[in-house]
Amino acid sequence: MTDKRLLVSRRGLIRAGALGAGGLLLAGCDRLNSSAGFRGVLESAQGLHMRSQRLFGGEALAREYAESAMSPVFRANGNREVADSAYRHMLERGFADWTLRVDGLVARPLALPLAALQAMPQREQITRHDCVEGWSAIGKWQGPQLSRVLDMAGLAERARYLVFHCADRFRSTPYYESIDLVDAFHPQTILAWKMNGQPLPEAHGAPLRLRVERQLGYKHAKYVMRIEVRESLDRLYGGKGGYWEDHSDYAWYAGI
Repeated sequence: MTDKRLLVSRRGLIRAGALGAGGLLLAGCDRLNSSAGFRGVLESAQGLHMRSQRLFGGEALAREYAESAMSPVFRANGNREVADSAYRHMLERGFADWTLRVDGLVARPLALPLAALQAMPQREQITRHDCVEGWSAIGKWQGPQLSRVLDMAGLAERARYLVFHCADRFRSTPYYESIDLVDAFHPQTILAWKMNGQPLPEAHGAPLRLRVERQLGYKHAKYVMRIEVRESLDRLYGGKGGYWEDHSDYAWYAGI
């Protein structure tokens, strides 16, 4: 039996690193990552925590809460709005002409309208969102399990990663994130279109965002437009698997 006291708590490491970096906890992502000490905490924790979580808790569920525990205010992480003109046109039309593309190493490329995702079997879960900036909030999310969409597409044998291409940008650079197939097929990994009983607002990623509940908030890509199935993350933007990983040395594995 594994002594849980021996497992690394990434949340604890990040909080300790942020405090050790001069009280930057509430300063935001860029200022936190300007601290070499904080970056070192993230980088040193990544491999150890990933191995321990996968070895001892690969099928473990993130804690789910009662409705009474939901936060009265749930801050939005990352971008709050999207400047892209095509996105704004779809937003004005209630995303009636929006589709989710699923392509890459798949047998059957998909173009799924929002109504198709809403018609699939749904998972509803009340979970805690932990932001690397140091704040947390509990909210209710609903959407189809990502695994169901992947089963529809049929993954090739060489498939190893999923890349989420998003409608928003930071500093004129397209935002993206990635996860591996272990997290992709976890039962709590969903494509959420509903938050707290209502369709996602723009600030929280309308019309669709990833919820990968055992990872820190920056992995929960918002404004998802396309899911690309890949064998490797090489030669994709900065090659580290995500915008913050490429530009601010965030750890690719953000398990908590």
